[in-house]
Amino acid sequence: MKKITIKDIATEAEVSISTVSFVINGKGEKMGISASVIKKVQNVAEKLNYRPSMIATSLRTGKTRSIGLIVEDISNQFFSDLARVIEDEAKNIDYRVFYCSTGDDDERSDELIHSLLQANVDGFIITPTKKLEEKIDLLLKLKKPVVLIDRYFPGQRVSHVVMDNYEASNTATKYLISKGFKNIAVVNNTSEMIQMKLREDGYRDALKEAGLYKESLVLHMEYHSNEEARIASTVKFFKKNAEIDAVLFLTNYMGLIGLLAFKNMGVKIPEDIAVISFDDHDSFKLHTPTITVIAQPIEEIAIKSIQLLMSQMTDMETFDVEKSLKKGKLIIRESV
Repeated sequence: MKKITIKDIATEAEVSISTVSFVINGKGEKMGISASVIKKVQNVAEKLNYRPSMIATSLRTGKTRSIGLIVEDISNQFFSDLARVIEDEAKNIDYRVFYCSTGDDDERSDELIHSLLQANVDGFIITPTKKLEEKIDLLLKLKKPVVLIDRYFPGQRVSHVVMDNYEASNTATKYLISKGFKNIAVVNNTSEMIQMKLREDGYRDALKEAGLYKESLVLHMEYHSNEEARIASTVKFFKKNAEIDAVLFLTNYMGLIGLLAFKNMGVKIPEDIAVISFDDHDSFKLHTPTITVIAQPIEEIAIKSIQLLMSQMTDMETFDVEKSLKKGKLIIRESV
C-alpha cells in the first residue's frame, strides 16, 4: 500500500502543498486560510487515511508521542503484565511505548537511558537498578518527565508508584502466624533494594510482635547467580533448618526456585511446609497444590504511573511530586 503524502492531499483537495502543511500543523487560521478550506483539507486527509510521520512531527513539535519504559526483566511475568497494561493505557492517549529490559545491570540501564534520550522520548517510566539514582537525577535536571515503578530511592524527589511492600509482607506473615505456624522462614535476595528491604521488615516485625523471630530462618539468595546455584543454596538452607514449617518467598522467581528445591527434596506442600510467594505467576495457579500469593495491583500501578507521567508532560513546571502507595492482595490458595 502506497504511503499517503501531503502532495496527495494537495492534489485531491486542489490546494497548494504549503496550504496542506499549514492546516495539518494546526497553523491554518494563523496563516489566514479560510475555515472552509481548512475543513476541506482535513476531510481529504481523513478520507485518504493520512498519518503524519513521527520524525516530521517530532521535528516540528519536539514531541514524539512516545514513552520509554525500562523494566528489570521483561521475561518475568510481573514486569511483562505491567508493561502490557502500561502499553494499553498509553495507547488510549495515543502514545507509543519503547520497552527495554535492564537485566538489573547498572551499565546497561545507563546505556538504555542514553538511547531513549537520543530517540527523544517524551517521558520515562523506570524500574531503577541499584546505582541508577544519579542517572535519574540527570533526567530531572534535563526536565524530562520521570516516574519510577516497583522501587525508588528514599531521598530522591521523584514521583513513584509502588505496592505497600511492608504492609503486604506483614499481612502475609501474620496470616501464617494465625494458622499456627511457629518456624516461619523468609527467602530474600542480596540486592538490598528498598522494596526488598521493606518486605523483609514487614516479615520481621510481624514475627517479633508474636515473639517468634529467628534470624537463622532468613535466607539471602545470591542476587546475580544462576538457577542451579539458587536451587542448591535453597536446598542447603532448608535441610539445615529442618524445623521450618512455613516460608515466605519475597519475589516470584524465588518462589519458583523454592518449588523446584522442594520437589528435589521430596518435601510436600502444604503437609511438610506452607508456602506464600510475592507476585502472582501462571505457574503458581497451575501448580499442585496451587500457591498462595501476594499479588501486586498491576493495573492500578500502571494507570497511576501514566497519570503521573502525563501531569509532568503537560506541565513540567507546576506538577507535584507524588509518592503513591498501592495495597497488595493476599490471594489464598491451597499451599497454606
